Amino acid sequence: MSYRTNIEQQNLLNQFLKEHGVQLSGETLGKLYDFADLVVETKQFGNLISAKDSEKFLSRHIADSLVPYIYIVKEMKIPASAGMTAGKKWADMGAGAGCPVFPLAIAMPEVQFYAVEPRHMRVEFMNYAKEKLGLKNLTVVGKRFETSGLADLDFISCRALSTFENDWERAQPALKKGGLFLTLKSFNSISHLENDPAVNIWKYKLPNEEQDYALVTRGNK
Repeated sequence: MSYRTNIEQQNLLNQFLKEHGVQLSGETLGKLYDFADLVVETKQFGNLISAKDSEKFLSRHIADSLVPYIYIVKEMKIPASAGMTAGKKWADMGAGAGCPVFPLAIAMPEVQFYAVEPRHMRVEFMNYAKEKLGLKNLTVVGKRFETSGLADLDFISCRALSTFENDWERAQPALKKGGLFLTLKSFNSISHLENDPAVNIWKYKLPNEEQDYALVTRGNK
């Protein structure tokens, strides 16, 4: 079943967004559904996602991928619709099959995104998906982040890549002064950071998931 017609999953995603005070246009939601279908149904680039996760891609992976967008709109008071993020540069380390960078690029078309991923088949898929979705604000970089040549970035993100400390060490040299690093983790893996004054932790739950998750951010001062 296509996510274009999977009403149950659509409702879970939209309820999650509504609970966090965010509403996306029908066109934006449609592109998110199309991206979900590409990840779940495209087989020529290998298995991009497990069979279990393919049944809850909107409520688990798309919802999670949009958390940095929700954070920026709500916590940083930067409404993307107002153009205040226009011209910003955002890189995603270890982009894999495109989460969170594709949903973020769909939600924030005024931001220039870089999906950085060294694995060839994942790079091939992301270029294929970019073409299918017509994402002009996304560039796929088939290298390790450290050799990508990217610098002076406003935002750097990653999702479940390594430890927070390792991810920050890799990201920090490429962030501009005043830039922001954002990473999505299970809460248990970053609970030791709760008293660290250098980081901000935004705890949340995903639809029908038992564990707690966290968006962890650190600014480059």
